[in-house]
Amino acid sequence: MAKILVVDDSPADLRFLTEALAPTGHSVVSSTDAKDVERLVETERPDLALLDVVMPERNGYETLRALRRMPAAAGMKVIFVSSKGAESDVKWGLRQGAVDYLIKPYTPEQLTTLLGRHL
Repeated sequence: MAKILVVDDSPADLRFLTEALAPTGHSVVSSTDAKDVERLVETERPDLALLDVVMPERNGYETLRALRRMPAAAGMKVIFVSSKGAESDVKWGLRQGAVDYLIKPYTPEQLTTLLGRHL
């Protein structure tokens, strides 16, 4: 099974994602602080990250760009999870290097399907 890093500043969204991932059998590491991501990637070496876009202090795009500079994140896939669902938002997220984009609100089934494509 894979290790998945979940980063979202909303405790409710973080809890929903974590609970939706529980039946998949994947290991989950989570944080509400985007500034903690590099440390978690260094110590946990996740296979995939689910990153919120809109977060205080550092948004998901900035976080992804920081991850791309880290040798520890080489090969790690990133999926943006966001309420910003306009076509331009999705295209911009993919141009930043994400492998996919999940628009909130979503169902656990949509999340599971998405993970099946990338893990």
